[in-house]
Amino acid sequence: MLFGKITTVSLALRRSFGQNGRVRRPPLRILDLSGSPEAIGYEHGSAYADEIRIYTDERVRLAGSEFWAGGRLDRAEVLDIAHSCLPAHEAHSADLYAEMCGIAQGAGITPAEAVVVGGFTDFVDTVRSVVGGPHPLEVQEDDCTAFIVPDARAGGQGFYGQTWDMHDSATDHVILLRIRPDNGPAALVFTTTGCVGQLGMNEAGTCVGINNLAAADGCRGVMWTSVVRDALARASAAEARDAILQANLAGAHSFLTFDGSGDGHLIEAFPTARPFEKLEANALVHTNHALWDEALARQAPKEKSLMANSARRLKRAQELLDRDGVTVDDLMALTRDNEAICQVSTPPIHIESSGAAIMRPRTLDFWAVWGLPSRNDFVHVSFAP
Repeated sequence: MLFGKITTVSLALRRSFGQNGRVRRPPLRILDLSGSPEAIGYEHGSAYADEIRIYTDERVRLAGSEFWAGGRLDRAEVLDIAHSCLPAHEAHSADLYAEMCGIAQGAGITPAEAVVVGGFTDFVDTVRSVVGGPHPLEVQEDDCTAFIVPDARAGGQGFYGQTWDMHDSATDHVILLRIRPDNGPAALVFTTTGCVGQLGMNEAGTCVGINNLAAADGCRGVMWTSVVRDALARASAAEARDAILQANLAGAHSFLTFDGSGDGHLIEAFPTARPFEKLEANALVHTNHALWDEALARQAPKEKSLMANSARRLKRAQELLDRDGVTVDDLMALTRDNEAICQVSTPPIHIESSGAAIMRPRTLDFWAVWGLPSRNDFVHVSFAP
């Protein structure tokens, strides 16, 4: 049986808070879901149907613009590319494909539209590969600061955490899914409406998170959000890493996995290259540029100011985490850092920290915030409703 309990405020009310999220938002919205993949997806889609349709229209329009695609495509052309990615999603995970189709049915959109709204930052890598020609240098993707703090530097109980940064128009759509599927582990999933998942932790203590990277080798494949959720079905960080290494990726992200045993991994995952590193004595930190030569060879050109910003956030996070005795309060403060890490929307780029999450897998503690961490409060979320 499916139970859908939702803590929400209207989209109109949230938009009254002002563009860029510069005033305080309500507490993080939580949607409780259980049952079959189809039922979980349908309840998600129907709970936020109007919002998902608004978000979908925006994302489809952006995906066909010269700014993101490197050439202008009409709506039908964008959705034709998205439709061609559906077989890869079904092959990757039949359950997650069914959930995505359930979201589409509940929200009144097509499965192809669900691919776009649920995996935009990978989907535009795919679109650019279809359009061809030079990568548009004005593409402004600079999303997320992520980190793993090893047990030894956190009193024996390490952490995974990150900001979730995106164009400020995405902040309105942040939610947390508390999922208890018929088959598979329960999970807490930070995401946006219409998307199966973007980062989270399961009840076994496996944590999965991301940073966005821009691929020069995009293709018709599975979007990163389905890869995150598939990895969150795994029993350990190593199993989650292996699932990411084997996925038929459409675009590029770095993925970070961590678990309650203290095992952690960082993968710079491109469709045709996946160098990775194991957590050792010091914190692993990643932002939005590739670090290994194998990945650098496949990274699309990055605008100079965005490259400088990504490097600045990486250095700042490394500095803040180069110490023993790291606590959750320290990590909340890191996400609020106004020197580099907490990004505030400014023209012309309009990227902001739309939220953040911190997880302690050894104790199954999960904290998350909706909106700018510097101006909003983290809430503690348990696996029990």
